[in-house]
Amino acid sequence: MSEDYLATNRANWDSRAPIHVRHYGIERLLADPAALSDVVRFDLPRLGRLDGLDVVHLQCHIGTDTLSLARLGAASVTGVDLSPASLDEARRLAASAGAEITYVEADVYSAPAVVNRQFDLVYTGVGAICWLPSIERWAQTVAALLRPGGRLFIRDGHPVLNSVLAMDVATEHPDRAQQPWITGPGQATLALELPYFEQEQPLVWRDEVTYAGKEAVSSPESVEWNHGLGQIVTAVLDAGLQLTSLVEHDSSAWEALPGLMAFDESTGEWRLRDRPERFPGSFTLTASKPA
Repeated sequence: MSEDYLATNRANWDSRAPIHVRHYGIERLLADPAALSDVVRFDLPRLGRLDGLDVVHLQCHIGTDTLSLARLGAASVTGVDLSPASLDEARRLAASAGAEITYVEADVYSAPAVVNRQFDLVYTGVGAICWLPSIERWAQTVAALLRPGGRLFIRDGHPVLNSVLAMDVATEHPDRAQQPWITGPGQATLALELPYFEQEQPLVWRDEVTYAGKEAVSSPESVEWNHGLGQIVTAVLDAGLQLTSLVEHDSSAWEALPGLMAFDESTGEWRLRDRPERFPGSFTLTASKPA
């Protein structure tokens, strides 16, 4: 596959970085040396303390989650991202917080060769793997980065979330006679319109604004792929890792479907305002590398 997607996505994330600095809660992280990002705070019950571990954070962006991992007691933390502008902001945040974090510029697939070491934990946060064309290659990368006995922790947007669009219902559905809560005509609902399974050809988007802050970006084009949940699990197993948990959540870390979601202050997450039990917004997967 052409590597042009890397240049496109690098420019897109470079243009988002200075905007996201104003909307990622950095003031709170700097005001309280024990504060965690909303993402890592949500992950904490499944992630646990990281005391004494060597941690690598793939696709770390501006480093708010990376700093949070360091605050969980890790012996060392390395953040990897393809966007130099994002890494500049991440280094600035770490320095302001007094945290010893190493940041490395590399795309995910190049990370093992660039960092040239192994880790106890590979952490990948929300909104990451959709930028990668091959989930199989991603899992092989994770396995290469883990030392024997090490573990993978990923929470990301659910592939169902990446498949849906908000659309208005045009006609009455006959099943509403029995299940009156089914969305009726003129109301907005979820429609499976985008690929669920990984496709060779990506989705190319041109979004003039970014999701955080709703400010215009100078490089609006991006390239994405979805990966089905079964494809993700199979890739992890085929890479020689042992699956230890898989949890689906009814929430996402960002307002993925504007107008249909409500913010939950207690979790820092967004979920459907109407019947959230019908929709998986994110998932957490953990796996280990045999010792």
